[in-house]
Amino acid sequence: MKKISSLIMEWIDARYPLTKSWKNHFSEYYVPKNFNFWYYFGSLAVFLLMLQIVTGIWLTMYYTPTANEALDSVELTMRYVPYGWLLRYCHVVGASGFFVVVLLHIFRGLMYGSYKKPRELVWLVGVFIYILLIVESFMGYLLPWGQMSYWGAKVITSLFETIPVYGEKIVEWMRGDFTISGITLHRFYALHVIGIPLIIVIAVFMHIVFLHEVGSNNPDGIEIRDKKDPKGFPIDGVPLYPYYVVKDIFALAVFLLVFCAIVFYKPDFWGYFLEVANFQPANPLMTPEHIVPPWYMTPFYAILRAIPYKLGGVMAMFLSMGLLFFVPWLDRSPIKSIRYRSKIVKFALGIFVVSFIGLSYLGMRPLTKSTLLAAQIFTVLYFAYFLLMPIYTRFEGVKSLPDRIYKEIVG
Repeated sequence: MKKISSLIMEWIDARYPLTKSWKNHFSEYYVPKNFNFWYYFGSLAVFLLMLQIVTGIWLTMYYTPTANEALDSVELTMRYVPYGWLLRYCHVVGASGFFVVVLLHIFRGLMYGSYKKPRELVWLVGVFIYILLIVESFMGYLLPWGQMSYWGAKVITSLFETIPVYGEKIVEWMRGDFTISGITLHRFYALHVIGIPLIIVIAVFMHIVFLHEVGSNNPDGIEIRDKKDPKGFPIDGVPLYPYYVVKDIFALAVFLLVFCAIVFYKPDFWGYFLEVANFQPANPLMTPEHIVPPWYMTPFYAILRAIPYKLGGVMAMFLSMGLLFFVPWLDRSPIKSIRYRSKIVKFALGIFVVSFIGLSYLGMRPLTKSTLLAAQIFTVLYFAYFLLMPIYTRFEGVKSLPDRIYKEIVG
């Protein structure tokens, strides 16, 4: 007599290919054997997405999206709702942790050429998710309706006024009013809770589907699907389950130790000194001394301020994000992994990382002559990494490649 579990699985498989999906995406989905530390961040990003959704849904049960009650509802949630403080700290720290993990995930893609053929779509959807996260975080930053939230939203929305002809109409549509008001709060609340998260979940699903269709990249930059054993499985790969699922669980455990330490002992780790004004009710008549966005938006904010003309600054800010979409075509080298790339490419990537970190810091600081000059220098270096990429990657040699990788790339 068959077990009840087998009967249930047969019943489900007759209506939905659950077993086939499990095999295609886990037990028979082969990934390279040589994954390293940098490949943990994809699974961690998925975990943090689920954490943000769960804690976000719970927080909406107690949040009041009105200009008069928003800040009070946040404070009441933390003080009187059972474990409300834990929910909010997990959500706030989770947002920052999400950006750390995603940025490291993107950095790994740049190092190992995960944007190259045939993974262009995987890269494009990934960059789209990153930009959606920035939009989502900006809208969430407005919800407490404190001083920094109000004036930060006022500054960011006013940037669209620089668009010729239709700028003012676009800003008015975004705000729902002639200035930042309770109507704006309602709009951003709806988009933060329903609109943008729904698009992010769909984009993440597409990202994973595209990845599993073409297979995962690896630190050596070779395609494991090209060489298979008699059963049709890649000889240089192992099943995702159980081998790398177990490793991802271990990485998650280590991550949770750090995450919980921040939540319980230092929840203001990600920038309390930037958000003191956000514990004060929004006051349209009193401008804060120094308006600063969340830390994960400061690199682009620094680029915005580095250009003396508002329209030029806005264009540079959007271009700095948009250039990420073109990396698969800007890089002209056939070599994927940075392990076998020339020193100039490694140097360029290092300069890019330094400029990004430098811009992140300068975006938090008050604007002075010295910070403006430093931001302009780092902005030039940031754009040089992308705009000069077709030149310094076109003439790369392949003499240092191991024989197997040389034959695969050069032919």
